[in-house]
Amino acid sequence: MIQVTETIAVPDAELDWSYARSGGPGGQNVNKVSSKAVLRWAAAASTAPIPPAAWGRMKARYPSRFTVEGDVILSSQEFRDQERNRRACAGKLAEMIRAALVEPTPRRPTKVSKGAKKRRVADKRRQSAKKQDRRGPGGDE
Repeated sequence: MIQVTETIAVPDAELDWSYARSGGPGGQNVNKVSSKAVLRWAAAASTAPIPPAAWGRMKARYPSRFTVEGDVILSSQEFRDQERNRRACAGKLAEMIRAALVEPTPRRPTKVSKGAKKRRVADKRRQSAKKQDRRGPGGDE
């Protein structure tokens, strides 16, 4: 069971693990041992109590992780042994769900302050006066 929060947990029965040979470090061992872990979770048919809004955020944030059927596929091959790669996949899934549970704060449109407008116009006037002073007599003929 992957414990995501105190109230949300993904049961082991919904997780489908497979293993493959991974690239990276390991020398000759890499040709003999299947240390890459691939996790497939049937998210669409899951019994985990994840709110519908979080599902939508998760699909929008991680579209490449979802299949057409609604399964989530994660893999890990960063470690040289299978068990650590399994834990890494489980951690990725838990972090993915936790990130989707956080509701984004709505953006409130703001206005430029009156003081900022006055400073901008005053700077433009100052710059304009500086340029005017640099012009020689009879400049535009």
